[in-house]
Amino acid sequence: MNANIDLSHVSLQTERLYIRPWKIEDLEDFYAYASIDGVGQMAGWNPHTSIDESRRILDSFIADKKEFALELQENRKVIGSLGLEELYTDIGEPYTRLKGREIGYVLSMDYWGNGLMPEAVSRVVQFCFEEEKLDFLQCSHSVENIQSQRVIEKCGFKFVKELMRRGINGVEHMSRFYVLNNAYIVA
Repeated sequence: MNANIDLSHVSLQTERLYIRPWKIEDLEDFYAYASIDGVGQMAGWNPHTSIDESRRILDSFIADKKEFALELQENRKVIGSLGLEELYTDIGEPYTRLKGREIGYVLSMDYWGNGLMPEAVSRVVQFCFEEEKLDFLQCSHSVENIQSQRVIEKCGFKFVKELMRRGINGVEHMSRFYVLNNAYIVA
């Protein structure tokens, strides 16, 4: 079952990142990476075609209180996002009666391959299990998105099943679903 989440006052830190709520001042950075072809398609959304589109989505991030901005410490630039989304699919028992969320993330193409996303995901997993006391987290990726698969596996998620998933852009793609248990709660 979906756990209640409010990230509007949560700030986390890693060696290289500030993981924090979105602000309207992040609009230019958001548009800069979200408008690049190839960044969002594997996650089921198309490149942003205008700054107004990015503003609408950023407004929803702020209002929904379930998305983190990923800010690079060295230059204070927002280079990605990490959300705790509602669970997309029922992965079976015992998860139907346990509290969880699905992690979704995106990173500016300029920063791919530097280990930043596993760093961010690991820190958010720690927060979810230690502070929010979630029982489990779910994560998924398009079968073509090998980079995302590597992040998921590096962070300790275990494969559960494969099924078709429709992105917010309406395109269906085969996706692989994974789960990570809170070791202190779920055996």
